Amino acid sequence: MDADDYDNPWKQAIDEYFADFIACYFPQAHQDIDWAAGYETLDKELPGLARDADLGQRYADKLVKVRTRQGQHDLVYVHIEVQGQHDPDFAQRMFVYHYRIFDRFGQPPVSLAVLADEHPHWKPSRYGYQRWGCALEFAFPTVKLSEHAQSLDTLLASDNPFAILTAAHWLTRRSKRNMDERLASKLRLIKLLYHKGWTRQAVLDFFAVIDWMMHLPEALTQQFRQQLADYEQENTMRYVTSVERQAREEGVLTGLQQGMQQGIQQGEAAFLLRLLNRRFGALPAEWVLRVQQASHAELELWGERVLDAASLDEVFAPQTH
Repeated sequence: MDADDYDNPWKQAIDEYFADFIACYFPQAHQDIDWAAGYETLDKELPGLARDADLGQRYADKLVKVRTRQGQHDLVYVHIEVQGQHDPDFAQRMFVYHYRIFDRFGQPPVSLAVLADEHPHWKPSRYGYQRWGCALEFAFPTVKLSEHAQSLDTLLASDNPFAILTAAHWLTRRSKRNMDERLASKLRLIKLLYHKGWTRQAVLDFFAVIDWMMHLPEALTQQFRQQLADYEQENTMRYVTSVERQAREEGVLTGLQQGMQQGIQQGEAAFLLRLLNRRFGALPAEWVLRVQQASHAELELWGERVLDAASLDEVFAPQTH
């Protein structure tokens, strides 16, 4: 798995802060949605809609039912494409998802696309064909994160958390071959979170996303944690590195211990797999099998490691005495 794994961080953030996501990238839609009426996620429907392997890999898709200010219900389909190369079939794939949603629910959805690739001249936004008088034209709004690269200061000044994530994405791409630069950028962004006036939970949520997105090698990870801890202490902040970190570690151990007390080893393995998926993304089949066949002691050891490990190899490394 590529260390710079953008799928799960984006999906996690969109799950929790969908309104902010729409406001950042699709402001016209945001103005037209009645957010006070709430919204309903329909993500459980997506696997059936994307059933063909030849449609390519989905990344962070969302299917959400919203109410407009005019009182009608609309389906909003959001596709986050994070692949790093030009895909000539992307527009067709958007169309296929679009008509399958229409067929499944009996109403036309609004399809939106966010592209996080590095190709400045690739921005698909329509699909169509025409033959013998039969014609189809499908257009969909597309946002390219790379187009925001020239407005880094504007992104950092914004109070919308997805502006900060857009900056994090761009800084991560820029520092792909310079981990010292990435360390400095990551510290800058995390410190910025502390001064946005957000709720404690929002700070923690977006810390987790940036921490995952801006992966560092182990030595620099330790340096990052120490510098962040020093910063928190100097500014009398207790967000991530001490109290919250301890609580999260205790939560992991408690969950595993409860599973053991109940004598449900499969439950322990499933709990650890969820943690690993949130931390490292979709796991290779061999790692899943290894967790499912693990002993109580192995599951407990790996559960203690999962929050601090920088890679799967560190989680599953043999125990040293």
